[in-house]
Amino acid sequence: MSKKNILIKTNILVCLIILAGFLLTAILSYRANYSSALENVEQITDLTSEGIYYQLSTIFTKPVNVSLTMANDSFLKNYLAGEAGRLEDDSYIEPLKEYLGAYQKKYGFDSVFLISTVSGRYYNFQGLDRILTRDNPENVWYYAMLEDSEDYSLNVDNDEVVNANNDITIFVNCKIYDEKDNTIGIIGVGLRVDYLQTILREYQNDFDVNAYLINEQGMIEVSSEHSGYERLNLFEENGLTDIRDELLGWKEEGTSKSLWSSGSAPSGKRAYVVARYIPEISWHLIVEQDPPSLIAKLRQQLYHTAVAIAAILLIILFVIGFVIGKFNKHILRLTQEKEEAFRKATEQLYDNIYELNITQNRAAGVSTQRYFESLGVPANTPYDKALRVIAEKQIKEEYREGYISMFSPENVMKNYRSNNTHLQYDFMISLDDSGYFWMRIDAYIYLCTEDHSIHMFTYRKNIDAEKRHELKTEKKIQTDEMTGLLNKTATRQHISAALTLNPEKKYAFFILDIDNFKQANDLHGHDFGDYVIIRFTDIMKSNFRTDDILGRIGGDEFVVFIPVNDLESTEAKAELLVSSLRQTCSYHSSSWNITSSIGIALYPDAGTDFDTLYKNADTALYESKRLGKNRYSFFRE
Repeated sequence: MSKKNILIKTNILVCLIILAGFLLTAILSYRANYSSALENVEQITDLTSEGIYYQLSTIFTKPVNVSLTMANDSFLKNYLAGEAGRLEDDSYIEPLKEYLGAYQKKYGFDSVFLISTVSGRYYNFQGLDRILTRDNPENVWYYAMLEDSEDYSLNVDNDEVVNANNDITIFVNCKIYDEKDNTIGIIGVGLRVDYLQTILREYQNDFDVNAYLINEQGMIEVSSEHSGYERLNLFEENGLTDIRDELLGWKEEGTSKSLWSSGSAPSGKRAYVVARYIPEISWHLIVEQDPPSLIAKLRQQLYHTAVAIAAILLIILFVIGFVIGKFNKHILRLTQEKEEAFRKATEQLYDNIYELNITQNRAAGVSTQRYFESLGVPANTPYDKALRVIAEKQIKEEYREGYISMFSPENVMKNYRSNNTHLQYDFMISLDDSGYFWMRIDAYIYLCTEDHSIHMFTYRKNIDAEKRHELKTEKKIQTDEMTGLLNKTATRQHISAALTLNPEKKYAFFILDIDNFKQANDLHGHDFGDYVIIRFTDIMKSNFRTDDILGRIGGDEFVVFIPVNDLESTEAKAELLVSSLRQTCSYHSSSWNITSSIGIALYPDAGTDFDTLYKNADTALYESKRLGKNRYSFFRE
């Protein structure tokens, strides 16, 4: 065999080896990049959906709370009750205009409106806009809501108010009830859809995802391009019918449902979809990312690699080092870009991010270890012991056990085995001596393929302003505006909670009624009557402790719920209360004698739940009235 033939065969063999090596490398690199790309799609989509969810929750909490506050405003109820006698009086409109205008100006809503069920009048901050009639198809939502049992609802519609240009608007509508729970009006606020569309469009542009707000039927209420006015079905439009039931069935508050569509539906596509439920508005947030463009880019890279291989085969080994080096740099750059995008996205959402190795019970990563050491935790301290040090030094006492229990290695592993990979806990923390503030930790559990251990990422976020506003709003909703006592709904909730928490205790359920209160209103007017109620309430408060449950459940009807020792002490308390409430009330030039009738039901003898105790105490109250008032009576079988 000649040297030339040997050289040719040698070159062919070398080329085949190089070709096989490069082909194998290219295929493996493509598969690795493909898997990494899909993981990045999932991570970015999950985090983006969470960011949108919390931003939308903050946006919608305010209009819902403001609408509920207005719907429970006693001034508005009383003023609306007088509308029937003043339909021809133009001066009646001005206070309503100022009232609605004040809320519109204070909170910056695009619309603030009030509809009277008596007259059908539609008032807004510009005055009387129009009168609603059943034959107008634009008013279908109004009559549907009157027939519905819900206290408030949302709908997307064009704003027909003068100068509103028929802009598409999201309306929060709340019913107003009178003392007999009859609906006397509907009040609400409106937000322009284009404001929410701008938010969703920003996320779409920044993270290459599509976000939608849909209702229970899958109809798109808001997206970057559409609104509920267009009546488009997300699942039919995007070919996601195969996962429709799973997404609409997910209603766990604060958690998400993540899955890939199969792409098997007609005209369907394979996409990664994350669903979250927003209970404040009963809508679903759907965030999806379609990876075909990313896969096409990876395939294009594979084609470029094949061309490079052909060139390398022409010049054999001359450029092999250069090509491999360039290829590796290209892959590294892509990975770094994705990691940087992920880092920026998470830094915008959270204050601190730490990683733990749950299987090995230790910190994972330099930043986590430094955080432990900054609190005086020695290096290589097990995670469960470091967790207790953190709780002792930074967490407010009443939240420590909950914090430790939530993020202990045992609980993390238990949740992971139950397929729950997301933990969340709100608590108060102090990072220095400046005091405690509200913090939220979102923890995500996953299996790390590098060390085959269960890891957990913890994302810390300062929610102090949001949490304090939430607690303040909750207290305001539960309080009777005139007296400062609990309202009827809150009274029921607090008493039921006390019975559930300490069922072994003895309690007394008092119902108090001001004797002949209608006489005070008739003789001296409603201002005097309001003063009598306030004076009566002050005397009540002075007879009980701050942690006793006191509520106003009607115009001049009150409830007190207290723990007691025996019948004798309860009788003494009732006698003292009747005596204390026997007062002469003077206001300006008017004077009136206050007395009270009281009915008492003892737990557990006279009932073991709120409704039974209320009914039996009310029976005892009527007995006090029958015996001449200004006295107390116990319920007896």
